Amino acid sequence: MLDFSVTFIITIINITILFIILRKILFKPVTKFMADRAKRVQDTIDQAEKDRAEAQNLLAQYEGKLKNAETEAHEIIKAARVNAETQARQIVADGKATAEALTQAAHKQVEAEHQAAFARFKVEAAALVMAACARMVQREISGDDNRRYATMLLDELAAQKGNNP
Repeated sequence: MLDFSVTFIITIINITILFIILRKILFKPVTKFMADRAKRVQDTIDQAEKDRAEAQNLLAQYEGKLKNAETEAHEIIKAARVNAETQARQIVADGKATAEALTQAAHKQVEAEHQAAFARFKVEAAALVMAACARMVQREISGDDNRRYATMLLDELAAQKGNNP
């Protein structure tokens, strides 16, 4: 029985020495390794959370910029439409003004040609009337008579023209 006690005590001493040696050689490095690994894992998790928060922040910024870009695009399109409508109205107004000016110029030209034709007609009519009168009377009419008859005839023609449009 003594043998059992001595063996038991030696076994306990061996286990204690082995525990101290293993603790110094194995447990502390393994514990340190596990603590470092846990720290790296926690740092990676923290960095991932930080990156996710930054990504969400950037996403919110990009969505805001996208909304602003859409709003600006609508404003630009609206301004372009207003500008196009204004230019269209200006072009139509310019076209109407040009057409009116051309119409007025044409009326003036027609009136001028009418006046010139009427003046030629007066001269030719006066000559014809004088010739017809001279034949009827069979005598020569003096220059003063000629002018007086021509003036009378032209006044009558003008009065008739004024009464008949």
